[in-house]
Amino acid sequence: MRRIRLSAIVLAAALLLSGCWSEGETLPGDTTVIDSSAEPPEVEEPAALPEQFALPYLPDQTLDPITCADGIQQTVGALLYEGLFRLDETFAPQNSLCDEFSYQAETLTYTFTLRTGVTFSDGSGLTGEDVAAQLNRARTSDRYAARFDDVASITGSGNVVTVVLSSANTSLPSLLDIPIVKHGTEGNTVPLGTGPYLYMTDENGPYLRANPAWWGAKPAPAERIELVESPDMDTTLYQFTSHEIQLITADLTGAKTVSTTGSITFSDTDTTILQYVGLNVSRTLLSDAAVRRALSLGINRPTAVSAFLSGHGTPSQFPISPASSLYPTGLERAYSYEDFESALNTAGLNSGAHHTLTMLVNEENPFKVSVAKYIASSLSVCDLTVEVEVLPWEEFTAALSAGRFDLYYGEVRLSPDWDLSSLVGTGGTLNYGRYSDAATDQLLSAYGAAESRESAMDALCRHLQYQAPILPVCFKTTSVLTQSGVMEGLSPTATDPFHGLEGWAIHLAQ
Repeated sequence: MRRIRLSAIVLAAALLLSGCWSEGETLPGDTTVIDSSAEPPEVEEPAALPEQFALPYLPDQTLDPITCADGIQQTVGALLYEGLFRLDETFAPQNSLCDEFSYQAETLTYTFTLRTGVTFSDGSGLTGEDVAAQLNRARTSDRYAARFDDVASITGSGNVVTVVLSSANTSLPSLLDIPIVKHGTEGNTVPLGTGPYLYMTDENGPYLRANPAWWGAKPAPAERIELVESPDMDTTLYQFTSHEIQLITADLTGAKTVSTTGSITFSDTDTTILQYVGLNVSRTLLSDAAVRRALSLGINRPTAVSAFLSGHGTPSQFPISPASSLYPTGLERAYSYEDFESALNTAGLNSGAHHTLTMLVNEENPFKVSVAKYIASSLSVCDLTVEVEVLPWEEFTAALSAGRFDLYYGEVRLSPDWDLSSLVGTGGTLNYGRYSDAATDQLLSAYGAAESRESAMDALCRHLQYQAPILPVCFKTTSVLTQSGVMEGLSPTATDPFHGLEGWAIHLAQ
């Protein structure tokens, strides 16, 4: 995680909560931008400390974590609701509402035992029925349905939840950070939760109060958090600039820029959002794995991230985040133009025969367009010329679905269990390049069933490095932006901007 202080920043009109999403979808990237080309602003004095800590809020919209819209409602909900597990900075699941679990490989059955002493905000105890009801709701939701593709059934009784799979997945707990609400309150604007804060109202309106009965029994950094009505994004940005609210979450490599000024700090955290070059392996040239490997060696990933994503990403040679303990660091190869040129010679691409490839990229995100153009320029050597075609989002996705491309610059949010089947598996829903390889499919299945996921991922990545069905570039980061001087100790994760909340210090005017 990186923490940087800015005196001027350009924010987008679409601010996103880190961590609530629909996995397995390509993303248009309509979010936020830092203007690195602007003249350095004059140094400003730190803003005065606020009298209260406040978050933006939409009072007429549901806080139900299964159905609420992406954005500020999810930020508030992160303080009210908890899942069976929470993901740490490496995307590893840590027990939350789950006390312990077991997995029977023979029957593909998980048994989760709930933590004792957990109560909802009305004082009623958490039950297996509550958890099963919410997970079954999630199975049919836009946000979480992809996580349950391999789930046959979910049942709950007493303090136990049972999940039966249709195919092996030894990393299911990493998918179960889905927030739980009390069964029967889903239709309320504010369903009941088990989190460290309670939703309250008084004569001044809604607010959050530290939950004295929270099972975590850790001190809250603020006894009271105000909720400020924020009906649209322009209002949210104004409130943040004027310090009426002190925290928002944002993706800083997107579009639709809106300028704001002030003394601002942002904390970057890793995500599962992969940016990559996709290849149409049905094209004669790209059907050769040696050619694909050469193209991969031609991408200077650290430069792409630092120069064209303003540093808001982590270079990656594999479709798994380097933040994960599963990432095969030992297989990495440092960028070298000499290695790239040698690989082109090996692939027969320095013979004088000219080849032109076209890379598609969607026009909505200037960062992605810049990266695509940089990669195309880098690969246009020897016999190769790579041209970039910039398309509107609808035309871009239609071309991918129809296979009308040589290369494309894509973006996808992967699930935190790092199941790559949809991306590189035969018939995968995101396998636009029509790559099909029996050995890859076997390694994907072996990874899903592996007791030692580290060695299984290493074997899979080694094979993908040789086959190069896609060319990973980086994993994006997301940011928590705060008023400088107000908060210390932030350690946000991709799924929880308030991760490690008990270690925060919030400074308010006395």
